[in-house]
Order: sequence, then C-alpha cells, then structure tokens
Amino acid sequence: MLMRLLNLRLTAVALAVVLLGALPSPSDAALKTGDALPDLSSYKLEGALPASFKDKVVMLDFWASWCDPCKESFPTMEDLHQRYGPKGLVVIAVNVDENRADMEEFLKKHPATFLLVRDGSQKLVEKAGISTMPGSFLIDRQGKIRFIHAGYKGTETKKKYEQEIETLLKQ
Repeated sequence: MLMRLLNLRLTAVALAVVLLGALPSPSDAALKTGDALPDLSSYKLEGALPASFKDKVVMLDFWASWCDPCKESFPTMEDLHQRYGPKGLVVIAVNVDENRADMEEFLKKHPATFLLVRDGSQKLVEKAGISTMPGSFLIDRQGKIRFIHAGYKGTETKKKYEQEIETLLKQ
C-alpha cells in the first residue's frame, strides 16, 4: 500500500513538472532585443496609430498616471519628438491605466504632442513584459527592437535615448 501511494505521488510530481515545463514563463513572453515589433493594431489600443511605421524609428514607451518617473520622462519624450520627429522618429506613449479618466487627468498636467494610445485591456503591456514604469523600446527602421529601457533616470536616460536614436536614424 505504501509503495502504491509513493508511486502515485511520484507520478503526480512528474506530471506537474512536465506540464509546468511546457508553459511559457513570463520572461519567455517578454519582448527582447532583436524581436520584431508586434503588430500594434492587433491589440485594440484606444487612440489612432499610423497606418505604417515603414522607414521610421519608433520609440514605444509604456507609462501610467501613478508613475512619478513617467511625469519626469514626458518632457524628455516631447523634446525627442520635436527634435527627431522631422528626421524620422515616431514617439508612441502607451498608457496602461485601468481608468481612462486617470490618463486624461495626467495629460492635463503633462501635455504632449506625440502619439498617445491606451492599453486598457493590458494585452500589449503583458506581451512587452513591462515590469518597471516607464518602460520603453527603441525600434529600428526595419521594425526590430534594438534598445530596451526600464525606468527613467533623468539626464542619464535622456542621453542614452539621444545616442540610440541618433544611431538608429543614421542607419
């Protein structure tokens, strides 16, 4: 009887290990450097997106109204949009607030002229694997993720953005 119970438990453990091993881990699902930018239109984002990002460098930034570093990063993204937009940069800020009103209140205090969309369903932010706000991706003209940033550290992050954007715009 004891042997039968032990075999049953071992079988259950082995089955659990096999099943858990077959599931993707969150890090497997997260976007990584070298991955293609997913088709944003498939995520049912609220807000208008360009029909195409062909031959554009894209900065895809995830933010939330409750995020203090996001408040600091907005002027930087606005500056990057103004300086590099005419050269081929498209800045897209993806809001992840559950309530649209929270996003709208934030934007009253932190206006922006770059593209703003909302991921109310949290599908894109989940796919991106964002664990720190703001989280951003710089995508080259071929649609490949080239640089990933977690958080915003003021001037240090701004300088990295500028260097990376200039590198991508030259390609």
